[in-house]
Amino acid sequence: MSEFDKSRFRRVVRRDGSEAQAAPAFGWRPTEIWTTIRSLIGLGRKARQDPIDSPAALSIFLDERASFVAQTSLYGYLRTRAGMRYPELFDDDPFVATINIAKWHLWLDCLADVSVYAGSRLAQQAPRESSRIARMMTSVIENILARTGTPAEAGGEFDSHARQVQDRVARTDWLVIGAEDAAFTASPTALVRWAPVMDELKALDEEIVRNSVRFRWQEVRRDFSQHLDLQAMLGAMP
Repeated sequence: MSEFDKSRFRRVVRRDGSEAQAAPAFGWRPTEIWTTIRSLIGLGRKARQDPIDSPAALSIFLDERASFVAQTSLYGYLRTRAGMRYPELFDDDPFVATINIAKWHLWLDCLADVSVYAGSRLAQQAPRESSRIARMMTSVIENILARTGTPAEAGGEFDSHARQVQDRVARTDWLVIGAEDAAFTASPTALVRWAPVMDELKALDEEIVRNSVRFRWQEVRRDFSQHLDLQAMLGAMP
């Protein structure tokens, strides 16, 4: 199993009990969440980032960064709201199920946002190649979603939501997306919608929650700009 495949398994919340012990390869304990996230983004050290120089490299970047923002946003919000009781959340099986559903739907909207951002940056730097870039972005998203499949813990709406992501990417006019955070429209709303927090509390938190998601995309945008090899990417595209 590649390191990339291993990182994808970490998306599944793990809880104590016989079920978790029967499938230890899937997921993480509450105490492992922040260790895993720190490892991904390199807190305390400089994280290594391979050049984004091919559709395959772009696929890995989009998937990993969507996972990063989805996980840090969701678990961060739950940790803030639960306070000292945060570890107890993972002992409640029904609540763990809602966390898993929220996590996967938030990942889909994060994937859509970062894909629209990346494709628009490529197209605006090479507008004559916008048609090829559009086809490449559609293919990259299809491959990511096919690789992911339908997670058992993602709930019954996952496939429909995934098709919405594909449709958004397919319909995007890559040359008209604004700069900076203009592409990041779905993920802030997704956290408010899917987080398993009482509606009354989410109403109070909404502005802060949305801004927290937008803030997390800043580092992702910097990484993309710094590590994109545009000429190599264009040469590797079909």
